[in-house]
Amino acid sequence: MARNSDTIDRFIAAWSKKDVDLIMSFFTQDAVYINVPIEPPNVGQEMIRKTIDGFVGMAEAIEFRVHHQGESPKGVVLNERTDRFKIGGRWVEAGVVGVFELEGDKIKAWRDYFDLAQFTKAMTGGA
Repeated sequence: MARNSDTIDRFIAAWSKKDVDLIMSFFTQDAVYINVPIEPPNVGQEMIRKTIDGFVGMAEAIEFRVHHQGESPKGVVLNERTDRFKIGGRWVEAGVVGVFELEGDKIKAWRDYFDLAQFTKAMTGGA
């Protein structure tokens, strides 16, 4: 049952390597990735890659710290985490809840829920 959680653990670890090809290897060709407060959804590998390129390109380092993770009987993985991006020599953090639906050993759908205003404030150096 925890097979999907193991896949997500490897996916989360891949972010710290900042290797976009490695990160993209976890997605199905027709995957959907949604940062819920941001439009539009990223549909398909090309759109997802552009978004991930943006995150990787802006950050000197990336850490996703998982606090809690569980897997439903249907194999959906949910995690609560802090996503950290080192930008301009300082860490910017966002509290996130991620929902991952897998097809085989690949991510078919990924939705992240977070407070966009809080993240924007952190990006601009607000308290």
